[in-house]
Amino acid sequence: MFVDARYEKVRSGHRVVSQGVLVVSGVRDDGFREILAVEVADTESEATYQELFRSLKRRGLSGVELVVSDEHEGLKAAIARHFQGAAHQRCQVHYRRNLLGMVAAKGRKDLAEDLRGVFAAPNREMALGLASELADRWRARHPGVAEHLEERIEECLRCLAFPESHRRRIRTTNGLERFNQEIKRRTRVVRIFSNRGSCLRLVSALAVEQSEEWLTGRRYLDMGELLAGSRNEEREAEEVILAER
Repeated sequence: MFVDARYEKVRSGHRVVSQGVLVVSGVRDDGFREILAVEVADTESEATYQELFRSLKRRGLSGVELVVSDEHEGLKAAIARHFQGAAHQRCQVHYRRNLLGMVAAKGRKDLAEDLRGVFAAPNREMALGLASELADRWRARHPGVAEHLEERIEECLRCLAFPESHRRRIRTTNGLERFNQEIKRRTRVVRIFSNRGSCLRLVSALAVEQSEEWLTGRRYLDMGELLAGSRNEEREAEEVILAER
């Protein structure tokens, strides 16, 4: 499941306020994507995401194994409450942007190149090892960067527990952000919505169009690989239990 948000200007009484447009997409059991929910809210908050996830579960959403989003504490808390057992993947693009913003322009190219190596690692252990080396190299110049790497990088590596062919598509929210760019292109014409309902109607219509395009296009992920991996893990667990008896 992928969660992202953007903001639109909406008229409320005699004021123009910023409203959050929350969008949730998911990859189904058959490997196709669809937009699961669209909501317009006053702000991104834990309470807002709690209600959004409750609504999705009431409509039958289940079996969520991974949630991909940016770093939002309220969102993370809502994920932990409503999708217990699901991993949370912090969007690597958002993380990279935040980390590079901590250093001067002249140092960003080197840091970006090193960070690219961490994200390209074939497994979690190697990625954490490279991140540790990277933190050590930056500790003297930018202790904040080193601390950030040591404390936060693991949030970006949840995708490494999934099949290799899946990782490129589940490590960021880029796919959903492309849809948000389409929303921006269409709402730019409106500029200021007359009310929250008018904003929700337009975005919902765009979401329906996008879902239809995804569902009639190419399969996004081969879910058979994920199922096969789960069966292998179950078989290995059974063998360990039998060996201990």
